[in-house]
Amino acid sequence: MVDDRKLAVLRAIVEDYVSTNEPVGSKALAERHNLGVSPATIRNDMAVLEEQGYITQPHTSAGRVPTDKGYRLFVDRLSQIKPLSAAERRAIESFLAGAVDLDDVITRTVRLLAQLTRQVAVVQYPTMNSSTVRHVELIPLTERRVMLVLITNTGRVDQRVVELTEVVDEERIAHLRTMLNASLDGCGLDKVPDAVGDLPERLPIEDRPMAAMILSVLLEALVERHDEKIVFAGAANLAAADFSVGLREVLEALEEQVVLMRLLGEANDTKTITVRIGSEVPFTSLRGTSFVAAGYGTGDKQLARLGVLGPTRMDYPVTMGAVRAVARYVSQILAGS
Repeated sequence: MVDDRKLAVLRAIVEDYVSTNEPVGSKALAERHNLGVSPATIRNDMAVLEEQGYITQPHTSAGRVPTDKGYRLFVDRLSQIKPLSAAERRAIESFLAGAVDLDDVITRTVRLLAQLTRQVAVVQYPTMNSSTVRHVELIPLTERRVMLVLITNTGRVDQRVVELTEVVDEERIAHLRTMLNASLDGCGLDKVPDAVGDLPERLPIEDRPMAAMILSVLLEALVERHDEKIVFAGAANLAAADFSVGLREVLEALEEQVVLMRLLGEANDTKTITVRIGSEVPFTSLRGTSFVAAGYGTGDKQLARLGVLGPTRMDYPVTMGAVRAVARYVSQILAGS
């Protein structure tokens, strides 16, 4: 168990090392921080922290640096996550509110996170089984061509042109539109095939070919959206980072969707932030990194996750604050879309 005084020393070591990237000595701690004890007491506390595995000496005659265990204690005992300034909050809200559809929201979010944290940002698209149908629109373009528009609760707008084999008037199309929305409003995307399976049979015989063609295009669109998708940005930020593993290994891991999916999969709550530090990351190629993630969604329902990946020597209070704030803004935008 680490008492409050030693925790204060550890906190000072982490803050100084993150800021300077230089091992921290007792003299520097005494000069930079108001710890209220003598340098000799600080040295004794540092010796205990090192014995307990929270800090280590990288080489002889050097100061100390935090270990993964030390960073973990620092994060677990954070008194508060650093909030964003009012100007930063206004900028985030304005930037994300300008998005025109879900793709734009995701693109803006990943760019924003990378800029705020100076790390690699990762954002997961809402998965099909977490999305529901908000509205289906059928827009006649010509006598034999219809625009199918599928709008989901996550803000996705999918447009498809359907080529019909016969001339169909607007009244028949309007009737099918009404039946589609009655059957699909609030329906999960993974349940759409079952929900519309018997729909053609409920239509007049002459409208069944039209309905079958439109439903075929609708189901094709859903199949194409079934695969989980992840985007990331800010890989160039890694050039300025220091890793205990090679940069090449980190970049290769980022290219693997399954790696990112597993990392994001641990952020399973929209109300908490998940932090994995160094050896806690379940991939050898990423053991020199830390991953901070949070879920986003509408209400109490999580739709997907976002986060940032960087070196273990990261500013955790700032990074956690940025991830939490962006996740909340994305949730608000999707809830109001």
